[in-house]
Amino acid sequence: MKLSRCFTGPDDDANCLRVSLALNTGWELHGGPSLSFDPVRGSAILAQAMAKEAECEFSPDLDLATL
Repeated sequence: MKLSRCFTGPDDDANCLRVSLALNTGWELHGGPSLSFDPVRGSAILAQAMAKEAECEFSPDLDLATL
């Protein structure tokens, strides 16, 4: 089954580490990142889609972080 997730958050080290962890657990980048600017926080916001093939049955209760 093909799975999809989207990581969003400030363009900072913590968010980059979350994406790096996903890459090292079998997730792959799906397209390029998207950036926007949050004027309230004064920082860039990153969104990165990721995809993964998994041997499991679909369920709305899947915990994507554990796959």
